Amino acid sequence: MIEFRGVSFWFTEDETLIEKKDEVLHNIELVIPKGEFVVLLGRNGSGKSTLAKHCNGLLLPKKGEVIVDGKSTHQSEYLWDIRQKVGFVFQNPDNQIIATTVEEDVAFGPENLGVPQDEIRKRIDQALGIVGMKDFRKKEPHLLSGGQKQRVAIAGVLAMQPEYIVLDEATSMLDPEGRSEIMSLISQLRGSITIFHITHYIEEAVDADRVIIMDQGQIVAQGKPSDIFNQRERIYEWGLELPVVSETAWILRRRFPELFPFLPLRAEELVAALCSFV
Repeated sequence: MIEFRGVSFWFTEDETLIEKKDEVLHNIELVIPKGEFVVLLGRNGSGKSTLAKHCNGLLLPKKGEVIVDGKSTHQSEYLWDIRQKVGFVFQNPDNQIIATTVEEDVAFGPENLGVPQDEIRKRIDQALGIVGMKDFRKKEPHLLSGGQKQRVAIAGVLAMQPEYIVLDEATSMLDPEGRSEIMSLISQLRGSITIFHITHYIEEAVDADRVIIMDQGQIVAQGKPSDIFNQRERIYEWGLELPVVSETAWILRRRFPELFPFLPLRAEELVAALCSFV
């Protein structure tokens, strides 16, 4: 599991100048067990990406510690192993794609891990198959769409066979079609790898095992999607908005309290409730 134990973080090096208001993360306590699909939500500036970069030691806590499968990111001798275990997908795929063809880019990570060439070829085929990019293996990355580039970036991470994958707002720079592609891929990966998806699109949390809300550097709520979405007033206080389906149900519930015994999260749930009511 990935554990955050009392983690606080700030960017200045002068601790004498630090006040609580300067902390990007404040006393974070969090556990992400293997096999879970966790979505972290929060408005811009809430500390989401800073927290994400602590998962594999890209940033180190100023206070507290992050433990990955029993190894602290503070111990430099463990960082190589931790970064093999925890794959990271950045917000902008252009910051992660470095090779001149898709297959060369996917091979880059395993090559740096010293994986034998025959095994690398197998991993390339497998990873590109998972993300649906096998037919693009000889393509130059700059000719791909945003969604395709992000899928290549994810394939590069999967080729290193991590046990966890952290997606740091990996859908935020994509158009709706590209976002849909990545969310479909996440659904496909679910169950085979631990997924920690950071986003400010609350509708991307509908199918999560657990939703975590951050605000002003702190975790302010966590639970099942249905439990979180039922806190409508607080969601707006945290700078987020309900998905259209859930917001529609809230509006209808005011007029017909008996209509929804539970809050619909998906369009088919909303339609089924309306049909049964009629």
